[in-house]
Amino acid sequence: MGWVERLREHWPLARAAGRLVFDAPWLLPSGKSNPAKRVQHWAQKTPDAPALLFEDERYTWKQLNDRANAYAAFFAARGIQAGDVVAVLLENQPDYLFAVNGLSKLGAVAALINTNLTGKSLQHAIQVAAPRRLLLDAAHIDPVVEIKTDLAGLAPDEDVYVIGAGGSPPLGQGIDEELAAASTAERGDRHTPLGSDTYCYIYTSGTTGLPKAAVISNARMSLAAYGFGRLMFQASPGDVLYVTLPLYHSSAMFLGWGGALSTGTTVALRRKFSASNFWSDVKRYDATGILYIGELCRYLLNSPTHEDERSHRVRVAVGNGLRPDIWEAFQERFNIPLVREFYGSTEGTSAILNLQGRPGMIGRLMPGSSIVRCDAETGELYRNEQGFAEQASVGEVGLLVGRISKLTKFDGYVDAEATAKKVLENVFEAGDRYFNTGDLIQLHEDRWLSFADRIGDTFRWKGENVSTNEVAEILNGAPGVLEANVYGVAIPHADGRAGMAAFSADESFDLDDFAKFVMDSLPNYQRPLFLRRLGSEMKITGTFKHQKVDYRREGFDPEVVSDPLYMLQGDRYVPVDAALYERIGSGEVTPG
Repeated sequence: MGWVERLREHWPLARAAGRLVFDAPWLLPSGKSNPAKRVQHWAQKTPDAPALLFEDERYTWKQLNDRANAYAAFFAARGIQAGDVVAVLLENQPDYLFAVNGLSKLGAVAALINTNLTGKSLQHAIQVAAPRRLLLDAAHIDPVVEIKTDLAGLAPDEDVYVIGAGGSPPLGQGIDEELAAASTAERGDRHTPLGSDTYCYIYTSGTTGLPKAAVISNARMSLAAYGFGRLMFQASPGDVLYVTLPLYHSSAMFLGWGGALSTGTTVALRRKFSASNFWSDVKRYDATGILYIGELCRYLLNSPTHEDERSHRVRVAVGNGLRPDIWEAFQERFNIPLVREFYGSTEGTSAILNLQGRPGMIGRLMPGSSIVRCDAETGELYRNEQGFAEQASVGEVGLLVGRISKLTKFDGYVDAEATAKKVLENVFEAGDRYFNTGDLIQLHEDRWLSFADRIGDTFRWKGENVSTNEVAEILNGAPGVLEANVYGVAIPHADGRAGMAAFSADESFDLDDFAKFVMDSLPNYQRPLFLRRLGSEMKITGTFKHQKVDYRREGFDPEVVSDPLYMLQGDRYVPVDAALYERIGSGEVTPG
């Protein structure tokens, strides 16, 4: 590579590094700053500049800060103090950002609950955060009503606040009028959090168990916001970032809200992703940057031609999971000059950035991160005679690990035991500590990296990480099911892996009843799209764990599997025969 190419490649990094002189007080863990104070900064510097666009609503930075102050006043009047947790169960809407940043002004913590969760999964997500209050919107009253007697520590009538449901919701207290009347003034006695204090909890599904609440410090949020806003989007006032991903995920919170927070630019927010409305929204809001996950890009490519899909001002798309087979087709069809892929887990220490837009790559290996040789099925490190791990060679697939240090902190989860499980010790030398990403990555020439697969008991579907153990535990409660084993299988023309369950059942099992149980108990991304009813005992490993490797390899091919196979179609399961299998393979039929 010539010096001109290298200069062009490293210019975004150099430009962002130059800005660090001015932004360091906001980014340092020891600094007395936080994202909510950054909102206040833009409210003072550019009070009339647009901060947030939503449907027909428009909020300037001053108005956004005022509404955050109103939430701070409301919660403070009800006893919420620094360190207290409030669970937030809202669709994408302006009040989401008002509430999270209002809580931040008090030094309180927002636990961002996945709006797809129901039943035990929702109960767990709320309880693990140990919140003093729960804030929800009218759309999520029913799921909370179903579990209200199991919310230990929360009084359903006193501790649950509802917006958008009027004065007398069927659960909790309607607070619209109180919020409208709350003071919008800055609190003189407000808590001033450090960068090391907690901003929010974002839930992740790791290799085992139920969702874990990852601790997002003010410094972590600020660093992520800086990286995406300054480096990836290279945004500035006048840019508009279109956000259709859910704010309870790090993608929207870090890229969208964070990108605006670090640069003073504008967020255009949509409640939920809609392929048919995507490009009309982009045109309507005059967006210059869009966020994506790989599944979103594939949905758009599979959609009919839209009159606005090329006549827009989008200059860059930033996200993760865009697969090589559709990268260039997506970029060419929708007239997007630059696609920047990244890799980074919500809570991890490995940030990989593809600033050059090289198709199929997540970026280059950064200092502090390593690809190590491991067992691809279990994730166990291969160690040499001295007991240390070995670096993967070019062309090899290995486990991505990231060094834990004072600069690259792992803040962990609310659950200390879950935190400990993600830490690898004595990896390259005695006493070192690394974060285990759980992801297999292929190393290419010149340190380029591409994503290979997830390890173990987690697979990715519809932009979500699915814990197989979590789903299996729920399926084990279905009528007639004796034992369920959940895993992910690849299907043609789709990103990630679709859920499949091999299960044994007694004579009372009814397939239609099981389908209803699945529809009622699991969000759409967790529902097993394929079933395998076992005619013999469940396969187990030598350590008495469920055998997933063989089941995953055999998939749902009726020529390979002699057990009865089924596919979810609508709200019922239908048998998979050779003809249906062929139609699935051709893309003519999709499960779900």
